[in-house]
Amino acid sequence: MHDNFLVKPTPEKAQEVQRELMSAMAVGDRQAFEQLYRLTSPRLFAVALRMLRRHAWAEEVLHDSYITAWNRAGSYNPALSSPMTWLTHIVRNRAIDWMRGSDNQLEELDDNVGENDASDHDEPLQRLQQDSEAKILADCLAHLPAEQRQSLTLAYYQGLSHGEVSSHLQQPLGTIKSWIRRALDHLKSCAGL
Repeated sequence: MHDNFLVKPTPEKAQEVQRELMSAMAVGDRQAFEQLYRLTSPRLFAVALRMLRRHAWAEEVLHDSYITAWNRAGSYNPALSSPMTWLTHIVRNRAIDWMRGSDNQLEELDDNVGENDASDHDEPLQRLQQDSEAKILADCLAHLPAEQRQSLTLAYYQGLSHGEVSSHLQQPLGTIKSWIRRALDHLKSCAGL
């Protein structure tokens, strides 16, 4: 029977496989890199897309992130985080850098020429407001302590429950809830919400 194909690996097994792939990647194993990419890219692309809200930008950030991961695989420490957390951190930082880049704002204007209808009068104003809000949020996120930022990212950008974040970061559930609450309080005051 082919029942094995229907069974989804446990999170622990998935992390174990990802750790093995990261170790192989650290010594230059391109097949391990390709397999890690196949396993993790859909989720990491979703993180980039949620942050950037533009398919082309998310693709570019994901590409840059995997180049960074390949180049820094030797510095990955499994005692500090899971491979997915480490990769998510790279993607998030690349996305924030991308949002801050002035060249990308010019590219957005170039990409949008001809896309607007006469019926979309207030769409440029909405885009400007969204871009401004994204930059404020990115700046506020950058000022959070690493553990709060990571907890918040896992909960809101990856959609993990507090319990899953607790398991993922190997921290008590109460600590995770506290970190997320403090991070949200900081974002509310920082962004003026």
